[in-house]
Amino acid sequence: MAEETKAPAAEASTGGSTRPAERSDRPERSDRGPRGPRPGGGPGGPREGGRKYFRRKKVCKFCVEKIESVNYKDVRLLAQFVAESGKIVPRRLTGACTRHQRRVSAAIKQARNIALLPFAGRAQ
Repeated sequence: MAEETKAPAAEASTGGSTRPAERSDRPERSDRGPRGPRPGGGPGGPREGGRKYFRRKKVCKFCVEKIESVNYKDVRLLAQFVAESGKIVPRRLTGACTRHQRRVSAAIKQARNIALLPFAGRAQ
């Protein structure tokens, strides 16, 4: 009985850790030796049998075609910058420069207000 009461007190003094000091089932890091190159080439490295994906730099449609002003009445042009859900497509997807993207979004909003473009997409 006296031994049973002393055992928990001894555990409390060591911080209550029940984990063994050493693990013999797992080899130490130094036993494994130096790490070699990854078989697949690692992140960003060469891939076997596949081509690397090449992303083309997006260019501003308005700058390329030298369109000076974005007209709110040009529904065909503005519809390219509106998603199916009715949202304005962001710059990173359209490739438009900042200046023209701002003009496009303002023109889309004007066209929506006079009912040339819908505010929302089709009902599902």
